[in-house]
Amino acid sequence: MSDTRDQQPRRDFLLRSLAAGASAASLPLAAATATAATAAPTPAAAPSGYLWLRPDEQVFVEALVNHMCPADGLTPDGVTLGLAVFYDRALGGNWGQGDRLYLQGPFKQGSANQGYQLGMTPAQLFRAGTEGLADYCRATHGKPFDRLPSEAREALLKELQSGKAALPNGVPAAVYFAQLLQMFYEAMFADPIYGGNQDKQGWKLVGYPGVNTANKVNIIKYANKPYRPEPAGIADLS
Repeated sequence: MSDTRDQQPRRDFLLRSLAAGASAASLPLAAATATAATAAPTPAAAPSGYLWLRPDEQVFVEALVNHMCPADGLTPDGVTLGLAVFYDRALGGNWGQGDRLYLQGPFKQGSANQGYQLGMTPAQLFRAGTEGLADYCRATHGKPFDRLPSEAREALLKELQSGKAALPNGVPAAVYFAQLLQMFYEAMFADPIYGGNQDKQGWKLVGYPGVNTANKVNIIKYANKPYRPEPAGIADLS
């Protein structure tokens, strides 16, 4: 979603995105739900391949994350970073299936500050929204999202974000886009055990040290000084 010829604006965008994503309250967070367990067993190696996404959804998500995170001098593309795998695991897991989401209704149109108001799990919203977007793309562009040129993809995503795109199946475009974008933030910056942020590239991009950030000794030692250690994740300490 940025010019690959200009790297500093992209880093600044991701820094702002990380701060915005951390404070967002309109949607439940995939990574937050995944880390809610009281006991943390030793992480096992994640199985390769997709577990939940359908083939057409896999193609869409890969095109989406590669558009939002193109390969440049700072990072590989989104697929190489594992962002698409993060979507798959989050949507197929407890968060995506709505295990901690109230779904008894009634479901009414709420104000912007009331947060998520739909009677769908995150996985149901993704699936319905993606089906609606596919129909919308065919009707307006004559081809699926993954075959659109970069400029057309960008324009379409902005239509979703603003709510101007009317998805044929009635899924609210802005709510659907908000979930896609929130998951992108998490895929970029969550611990690598959840599938994304491979090789901790997202953390390295913004200078985040990982679990080391809470080390009291380092907080004192590096007060008001640059602190750029090799990032450490949960698996590194297990």
